[in-house]
Formats: sequence, structure tokens, C-alpha cells
Amino acid sequence: MLTDPAFLIPAFVTLFVVIDPVGLAPLFIALTGGMTPRERLGVGLRACVISAVLLTLFGLAGEAILAGIGITLPAFQIAGGILLFLTALDMLFDRRGQRRAGHARPATGPADDPSVFPLAMPLIAGPGAMAAMILLVGESGWDWQGVVAVHLVMLAVIVLAFGLFLIASPIERALGATGTMVVTRLLGMLLAALSVQFVLNGLRGAGVV
Repeated sequence: MLTDPAFLIPAFVTLFVVIDPVGLAPLFIALTGGMTPRERLGVGLRACVISAVLLTLFGLAGEAILAGIGITLPAFQIAGGILLFLTALDMLFDRRGQRRAGHARPATGPADDPSVFPLAMPLIAGPGAMAAMILLVGESGWDWQGVVAVHLVMLAVIVLAFGLFLIASPIERALGATGTMVVTRLLGMLLAALSVQFVLNGLRGAGVV
């Protein structure tokens, strides 16, 4: 199972499409605007480690956890979508930048740290990725090699995302202040649309629409 392409390739494609490391890179730039390269490195590393822990947890016990506390995946999707929409509003109206301008400190404070939310969850370890981990582990038949293979594939996708985060600073320098502002507003719109899609997916999964 660990070296079976018939299982590994579909698992990698599934998690790559759901997590979308390429699409996360510009969002990472927008969410960490104004940070130093060192601060960005810390945010990216924390986000990847936290998301890896969350996805591992859901791969091993996600279905039992949600069922145990009476939460369905559609409800999880709707909640994630609403929270993500609030972040999109911050990006569109530059509220994060205004908060940073009002605090004369070299490092970003906990309130402005996007590593846990929204980067780790729901952008990397979102409802789709959590559901994918539950499904892929189930498809492995709970064979230990299959479970290990799914988690190794997940870690490979997250490492790829972290690699793209590392080149965020050079990309921002190439864009300049005006280019970064334009990209931030554009991505705020796209993030708002993505959050609404999360809500719609949740409503569809619940049978409402």
C-alpha cells in the first residue's frame, strides 16, 4: 500500500486539489502583508504544523469526533464559511493593516496572527480536507500501511504549501506596495466567494438546497 501508485496517486491528487497549495500562496501574501520575512516564516511554519496535526487527528478519529459531539460535516462547512467571510471583509477594507498601523511594535501580536485562523483552519485544514482524510483512510480499509500512506501524502502536500510560502516575500517585493494592495483586494473578493461556497456546500450537504 505504501508504494502502490493506484492508491497513492489518487490520494495525492485528491488532497492537492482540496488543499490547493498553489492557490494558498497568494492568500498567504495577502494575509501576512507588512510582516518581515522572519515573521512570515513563523506564521507559515505554525500554520503548516497546526494543519498537519489537525488533519492527522481527523484522519485517525475525525468521524468519531464529529459524531461524538453531534456535529455534522455540513454544519462544520457552514461555520467555517462564516468565519472565513469575516476574514475576507478584513482584507477588503484593510482592517488588518489599520490595526497594525495603530500598534508601534516590530512583531505581529496574537490578534493579528493568521497562522491558526484562517491559514491552518479553514484554508489548509478546511472541512474539505478533513472530509478527504476521513474518506481516504476509510478507503484504505484501516490497513496500517494504508493509513500511514494517506498521512504521508497529506504531509507531502503541506510541505509543498510551506515551500510556496517561503517565496512569498520575493513575490511581494516584485509586486510592490500598489500591486500588493490590488492583489489583497482581489483575493479578498475571491476569499469572500470561497466562504460563500463553503456555506452553500454545507447547506447542500444538509439537504437544504
